[in-house]
Parts: sequence; C-alpha cells; structure tokens
Amino acid sequence: MHITVIGTGYVGLVTAACLSDFGHTVVGVDKDHNKINALKNGRIPIYEPGLDDIVQRNVQAGRLRFTTDITEEFDRTQVVFIAVGTPPQEDGSADLQHVEAVAREIAPLINDYKVIVNKSTVPVGTGARVRQVIAAHQTQKVPFDVVSNPEFLREGSAVGDFMRPDRVVIGTESDRAREIMKEVYRALYLIETPFVFTNIETAELIKYASNAFLATKITFINEIANICEAVGADVQTIAKAMGMDGRISPKFLHAGPGYGGSCFPKDTKALVRIARDHGETASIVEAVVQANQRQKERMVQKIHNILGGLQGKTIALLGLAFKPNTDDMREAPSLTIIRGLLEQGATVRAFDPAAMDEARKILGDTITYCRDEYETAQGADALIIVTEWNQFRRLDLARMKTLLNQPVLVDLRNIYTPQEAKAAGYRYTGVGQGKSSETHGN
Repeated sequence: MHITVIGTGYVGLVTAACLSDFGHTVVGVDKDHNKINALKNGRIPIYEPGLDDIVQRNVQAGRLRFTTDITEEFDRTQVVFIAVGTPPQEDGSADLQHVEAVAREIAPLINDYKVIVNKSTVPVGTGARVRQVIAAHQTQKVPFDVVSNPEFLREGSAVGDFMRPDRVVIGTESDRAREIMKEVYRALYLIETPFVFTNIETAELIKYASNAFLATKITFINEIANICEAVGADVQTIAKAMGMDGRISPKFLHAGPGYGGSCFPKDTKALVRIARDHGETASIVEAVVQANQRQKERMVQKIHNILGGLQGKTIALLGLAFKPNTDDMREAPSLTIIRGLLEQGATVRAFDPAAMDEARKILGDTITYCRDEYETAQGADALIIVTEWNQFRRLDLARMKTLLNQPVLVDLRNIYTPQEAKAAGYRYTGVGQGKSSETHGN
C-alpha cells in the first residue's frame, strides 16, 4: 500500500518507519526543513533505540522517504496518518490547531477515496471534527473515511511496541475503512495480535483511559510509599505482594519521584477537561494530577532533610530524562527537583546518558553539565539518582565515596538497598523504605 504519514515527531516517525518495515511504501511529511534534511541524510532527530536501523534500512530499500511537500505522491496514497502534536493548553485541553490545519491542507488534495487516520492523541469528538473540516474544504466531493487509531508507544521501547503490540485499536463504522486498516496492519494479523474494532469515540477515549489508569497506578504506589516512610514499612515488599495478585499485576508499581513524559501529564489533564466539557467529573484523575506534582516536590524536601538544609550545598544529580532509554525531558521529575534545589540555594551538577542536549535547551547555564557519573560526584554533598538508567545500577560506590564531600546517597528509584548503601558507608534515603527512609552508614 501507499501511505502518507504527516508529522515526523516521535509518533509519526516511528509509525512511518515501522509501516515501511511491514512492506508498505511510506512518505513521511513535515514542515520542519531541518528535520527532513536530517532524516534524508540518515540522522534521527530523536533518541529511540533501534529506530535508526529501521529508518536506514527502509530508506535504502526505497520504501521510506521524507519530504516537506505534502502533495508528493498524494494522489497515489490510500491511507493518510495524521501524527502531529496536540500539546496541552492552559486549561488542560488538547490543542488541535495542528490536526485541523492538516485536515484543511489535505482536503483539496483528495482526488479519490482515502482513509484519514488520526494517530495523534486527541479528545473525543476530534474524528467528527476532522471529517467536518475536510468536507468543508474539499474542492471536489470525493468520498473518504476518518478512522481513530491511537498509539500505545512507550518511549525507549517504541519500535518493539509497534511491531509486537498488546493490541491495535481501530475506531470506524465504515466496513471499507475497516478492511483497508486490516491491510495496513496485515503483518500483525500474521502474529495473531489482538485487534479491537469499535466506533471512533470509543477508540479516542481508550487511549486517555489507558494512560490515566497507569498514571493512577504509579501515583497510588507513591502515596503508599509515603505512608511507609511514616509507619516504618517497606514499599518494595508491599508492591511485590500486591503484584502477585493477578487482578493487580506488578507493572507500574514502582515507587519513585512521580511520572513525567509527553503522555501521562498531558493525557490525565486532557481527560479531566473532557469530563468537565461534557458535564462530568474525573475526581480520581484530578487527584492523581495533584498528587503527582506533590510527589515531585516531596523529593526536594527529602534531599533537604538528609542534608539538614540546601543553602550552599552542591548536589550531584544522575538522570535528567523522565525515564531511561529516551532523551525526553517533558514534565520530567528532574526539572521540578532541580528548580526546587536551585530555589533553596543549592548548586547542581548533572549527568544523563542521552538527555544532556535537551537539558541545556531547558535549563541553560543554571546547572553544571558533566561528562559521566564520577565527574558529577566530584565535590558534591549528596548523590541523587533520579532516572534509573542501567549504568547507574552498578556504580562503584567506593570510588563515588572518595569523590563526594559527604557520603550521602538519595536513591529516588530504589535501585540500591539500604543495606548495601550502609555497608558502603553511606547515609542513604530511598522512597518508601521505612521510617524517614534513611539509613546511616558506618
């Protein structure tokens, strides 16, 4: 099939690359000339393991190409994926201006039947809105169908998620569109991937409901962790026991500094707004949004407490991205923590394996950027682990201790145990690991 993917951001680029790997001929379109030039020259503008290999392989095979010209081979295109950004507005609602702009732009180009697929995360009613916009701007009344096909890509494992998804959701009431979408994902039928066919509104809401539930699960275990610190319990043991219950499962039961990224913060706020716009409430999700922000701020207080104040202290911070295997810092807990530390008079030294360039764009020269973990620790009063990159799991704690001014380890991802930190001579605090969650070394 011939497919056009409009938008080569995170979702669009992964979609275009993986669909071309399924054997389709795909054109990726973006107005950003620099981004398209980079892609044409084999440079991937985002950090996503495995994506560069798929892009290069399919570009060389002639199945994938990139352009700023939306009309390129549009007449041959059977399916158009809209994968542009839907950033949150001040009231929490999704900004649909880019989605509607694409709908207006492609409307006069539709010369025969096409399937228009909303791949962007959009609120309920967007499919109907896209249909209205296209119909209003068509120069010839050619039939088309609009489909909702939400993405469920986890940053850091997006290629695997696309190639081996838990499910594929397709929202349409058109038999013709349904059959075409089956052909788009034919490769997944062959590996017996579950498909959910429903109407557009249900498909649109599935994405928000899924992300809000996962965000709720993260926030719930974080609140349990806070209770653990008050009563002397261990959140990791609690999470393990909870996860043994098949109704609960162990996934997303890892206490930490709160969720971040491009999806959970945006989608939880958007769901709250969708409910309000339709005269309903999403009180649980509202509480999750508020509790998650409190959790990020609580981490600053945790560092303050173990050091007895932050004024004049130097903090070594490991991990800037909101999660491992990505350079994404959108809504990252590190940002709240760093700003809180700076506000209280601390100096911050930081390192991340992938997100240093992104950090510089956001934080400028307010912090010191280091080459590795050990340079970061040099002369610091505390070592803070914010993102659980694998290379941080096996630090040379003895070497670190010689570099630090004080042997203080604040482990916001619980990747070390209090016992091993104590044995290495550290004052240690994690998240939800007993009263005050602090252990004193020798």
